[in-house]
Amino acid sequence: KAAVAPVAPKAAGDRVVASPLAKKRAQELGLDISAIAGTGPGGRITASDVENAKAGGGAAAPAKKAAPAKPSWTPAAGVIPATPMARAAAKKAKLDLSTIAGTGQFGRVTLDDVKAATGEAKPKRKKAAAGGAEPVEMPSGLVPFTGMQRAVSNNMVATLTTPVFRASRDIGMDKFNALYRSVKDKGISVSALLAKAVALAIEKHPIINSQYSDEGTVFVPDINIAMAVAIDGGLITPTLKYANERPVAELAENWKELVGKARSNSLAPDEYTSGTFTISNMGMFGVNQFDAILPAGQGGILAVAGTREVIEPDAQAVLGLRKTQKMTVTLTCDHRQIYGADAALWLKTLSDIMENKVESLLL
Repeated sequence: KAAVAPVAPKAAGDRVVASPLAKKRAQELGLDISAIAGTGPGGRITASDVENAKAGGGAAAPAKKAAPAKPSWTPAAGVIPATPMARAAAKKAKLDLSTIAGTGQFGRVTLDDVKAATGEAKPKRKKAAAGGAEPVEMPSGLVPFTGMQRAVSNNMVATLTTPVFRASRDIGMDKFNALYRSVKDKGISVSALLAKAVALAIEKHPIINSQYSDEGTVFVPDINIAMAVAIDGGLITPTLKYANERPVAELAENWKELVGKARSNSLAPDEYTSGTFTISNMGMFGVNQFDAILPAGQGGILAVAGTREVIEPDAQAVLGLRKTQKMTVTLTCDHRQIYGADAALWLKTLSDIMENKVESLLL
C-alpha cells in the first residue's frame, strides 16, 4: 500500500485540522501546530506528525502577546492624591488625608473614602470574584425587644445570683423509644412521656421539687412540670399540672392544647407561671448535650439532649458488643438547698424508670 504523502503546512490564518491528541502534544512540546505537515486523511495532523516534527526541530509556538501595560501615575513627592470634594470633606472633618486609604483610580482618595473614615458611610464591600458566591446581606441595627423577650431577658438575669451546680447522666433509650412507638398512634407524645417520667422520679426525691427560702427549704406538694417551648419572638414554659397523678394520655392531650395556646398567644398566666420543675428539650434539634439556666423560684431544670446510637460491651452479644441508643440529660439545681448527692440519686431513679420500668409511665 502506498504511503500517504504529507500535506504542506497551513498558511497563517488557515484552519488547522489536527487530532485532539496532536494538539495537546504540540502544546506540551511548545510547537506551532500550523507549521507541521499532516499525513493523516485529508492532511489531518496526527500525534505521530507532532513527534516527527519535534525530532526534526519543528518551529516553536509563537510567544503570547504581552498584555498592554496599565496606565500608571505617581504623584509628586509630598502630594496626596485626592479628589477636590474629598479634600474639602476631609478639611471640614479635620481629618489627615494621609491616614485615609484611597480606593479611586491610581489610589486617589475619594469622597466616599472620607465618608467611610468619618463613619458617615459604610465602606463599600468588594464584589464577589467571578463564579464566587454573592455576599449575604446580614441584618443590621437595633431591633427592640417584644414584651415577651423583655420578660425572658429579665428572668435570665434574675437567676445570676443563684448558686447552681450541674450533673449529667446517659440514659438508655431502647425501651423508652419502643414504648413511644407503640403508643404514638394513640396521640401520646414524647413530651408527655418525659413529663410523666420526670414527675415519677420527683415523687421519690421531693427535694428536687423544692424552693429556697431565707428561712429554709420550702417543699412543694404539687408536681407541676413546665416545658420550654420556642415560639415566634420568644420562649414560654406551658405547665402540666399534677403530672405525677394524671394518666399519660391525659397529659398528652393537655400538652397539645397548651402548645396550641402558646403559639396563638392565648395562655392564661396560671398555665405558664405555675411550674415547680422545668424540662428543656432540644433533642429534636440533634443537640448532644447542653446546660439549661435555672428558672427563678425553682429548684431544678432538666436539659434533655438528642438520642444517639452507641456501641457498648455486652457479654451476651455476638462479639461481646451491641448497638444501643443513649440520651444525655443534665440537671441544674439550686445548690442552696439541693446537694450533689440529691441530684445523683434523682438522675439514677429517672434512668431506672426510663430504662427498666417504662410500663409505669402508662399506669
